[in-house]
This record gives sequence, C-alpha cells and structure tokens, in this order.
Amino acid sequence: MNTMTSRERVIAAINHRESDRIPLDLGTSGVSGIHHSTLWRLRKVLGLEERIITVPDPAMMLGEVDEDVRQALGIDVVGLATPNSPFGYRNDSWKPWTMPDGTRVNVAAGFSTTVGDDGVVYAYPLGGDTTKAPSLKMPAGGFFFDNILRQRDLDGHTFDARTDYAGDFGVLDESACCRLDRESKQLFDGTSYAIFGTLFPGCLGDFFQLGGAWLDNPPGIRSIEEWMVAHHERPAYVKDCFAMQTDVGLRNLELYRQAVGERVQVIAINATDFGTQHGPLVSPDVYREFYRGFHRQLNDWVHKNTGWKTFCHSCGCVEPFIEDFIDAGFDILNPIQVSSANMDPAALKAKYGDRLVFWGGAADPQRTVPFGTPEAVREETAKNVAILGKGGGYVCANVHNIQANTPPENIVALFDTARNVRFF
Repeated sequence: MNTMTSRERVIAAINHRESDRIPLDLGTSGVSGIHHSTLWRLRKVLGLEERIITVPDPAMMLGEVDEDVRQALGIDVVGLATPNSPFGYRNDSWKPWTMPDGTRVNVAAGFSTTVGDDGVVYAYPLGGDTTKAPSLKMPAGGFFFDNILRQRDLDGHTFDARTDYAGDFGVLDESACCRLDRESKQLFDGTSYAIFGTLFPGCLGDFFQLGGAWLDNPPGIRSIEEWMVAHHERPAYVKDCFAMQTDVGLRNLELYRQAVGERVQVIAINATDFGTQHGPLVSPDVYREFYRGFHRQLNDWVHKNTGWKTFCHSCGCVEPFIEDFIDAGFDILNPIQVSSANMDPAALKAKYGDRLVFWGGAADPQRTVPFGTPEAVREETAKNVAILGKGGGYVCANVHNIQANTPPENIVALFDTARNVRFF
C-alpha cells in the first residue's frame, strides 16, 4: 500500500477503510491531551528543544502539543479549537505562570490565581477577577483544578432553566469566527494533518460545565447530586436546559461551518460521561428520554449540511448506550476505556465495528500506561490496536488524557508500537 498523508490516513479510517498504518492522535482536544508536566518530560525523552509549555486548558492543566512532538511521534490529527478557554476568557496574550511545584508554564492573560495558607490554589471567574469568589481550586500538591460548589440556597427558587442557565451557553462572536476561518485555512493549506473541530456543542449536563466556573455566583442547580436527582424530580427543567443548549449548539454549528467549511474532517459533539468504572452512570432509558433526541438534532444537522464525522466522548462502561449512540447519529466513539467493565475491544469491534469508528483504546490508562513497563505498554497496545484497527474504523490514542507522572518512555512505547502495526 502506498504511503498516505496524515489527512488521507484519517479520512480512510473514519470511513471504515484500512490505511497504510493506524492513524494517531495526541493533544487534539481536551479528551486526548497530555498533562503539561508529562509533556515537558516527554519532550526531553524525545530529545527535543527544552521550552516552557503553553497551557490553553488550565482546568485540566493540559499542555499544547507542538509540531516537533507531532513529528517525533507520527501524530496525524490537529485540533481546531474555539478561542475561549474553559474559564471563559480568550486564549491569547500569553503570560508566564509558576505552578506550586515551581514548574513554569504559559497561560492566557485572563487566568488569575491566589494561593491559600494551606497551599490550595484558587482560580477566578470573569476573566480572573480576584475580587469575586473563586470558582475552582487545585489541592496542595494537586495536578489540576476542580469546581468549587457555589450553588445558592434554592428554597423558594423559581426553577426556570432558560433563566438559570442563560449565561452558561454563548454564541460564537465575529472575532472567534474570523479566527476559526484564518486558522482552518492555515492548517488545511499549510499542513497535511486531518483537522478535528473541538466545538463540543452537545455536552448536555456535563459535570464541569454544570459548575459554571466562568460565571460569578451562578444561579440554578449546580450540585452534581441535585442535578442527577432533578432528572426525576424536575424532568421538564432539565429538558428545557438541554433544549436551550441544543438551540445554541445548532447556531454555533452553522457559524462554525461558515468559518471552516469542509476543511474539517471531524467535529466533536459530546463530552458528557454516561459511564462509571463498573457500569452506567444513568440508565439507558434516561439517556433515551433526556439526551438522545437532542444529540440526534445536532448530528442530523452535521450530516445534512457538511461532510464532517461526528465524535462522541463518554468515559467508563458505556457499552449499554452504544446502540443509542449509533441511533443518535454519532459516527465516532471515544475514549474506549478498556479498563472498565464490558469494554473489551474484541467484543466491541465485533458488535459495533461496522457502524462505529473507535478512537482511543490503546492501553489501560489506570494501570499499564502510568505504572507498567514500556514492554507491557507495547504488548497491550499491539493487541488492542490489532483488534480495533482491523478493516479500518480506528484512530489510536491514549484512553483519555495522559496524566501527570506518566513515564514518558511508556508514551513513546505506545505510539511507536501503534505506528508499526500493519494489516497487509
């Protein structure tokens, strides 16, 4: 088979055709990224120039994967992100920031923190307004930020979802669209990478978004526990929130399409998790009643108006939902958490591989990759990639983001092994 470009390789895979080799992803989005500290050590192992890592997503402290890393590992996909960070400010005007452990990174100008006497790091809403109450915190010695619960007293509250969550979902402005237009042309014309649109307009009920980290004193339900209970006690409220979010998502899909056209091959729709380690987080019936119809609206719009493939991220044991994901119109499933119950690659490939593209699934992200030897990583990666990649329909990536303290030698072993699997 002739050597393909990265873009050709990914296009073949997402259309269920075998390519010259398995396509690879690292750092394309916030669900296939790498912690900045691990990225710094990976660069050193790869023999690359030492540099301060840029962190466009301070919530998870993911580092920006540069071109030299992509070249060294043979990565085939690059992300096209909207300019807003998860904190609500624009990712521009970079400035240095020192982590509590002394590591220096680059963050956007809108990111501001304070440190408590106990070593806890606090981050702030409204572009880092430290006069407001903090919205996120990183524990002393921690590696990323968690939401701070800021739910108001709901006694006597008027539960109007379109009022409570009006500030949670915004439409892309002209500046953002111009930036997407410019950057998509640069990536499409100036590189041979496949382009992954990191829009995520359908993260219905996503736990991180629920916290409203970019908002000051957010109204409505913000507790994860109360939100899950609301599916049963206030179903109309939850559905109205999702309907509003979907309406905004459809408007953003149209604006995104106007900006990038057919230069994008994949569009990320969902990142809401429906699985735990051992089973579903909600019942399949709840997914069908509350989520599937809205996901179908978004996927149907994409398939009617573009040639993009739609991407669903959902961690954990999600096998009970896969038929519904397919029915909702998703083309691609990520991350294929092989360490979870009922997520055996061979069983998934046999049952769903002709209807769904798998993205991820290289090796156990909780044991083998962070704690195993390079030899163990190679063995497990070779096995899973051979299963998931047979006949096409597979893009290899780590199972979700590569965490802090992962040995860089194991990362090299994973991608080197996947890059050299052949089926002909």
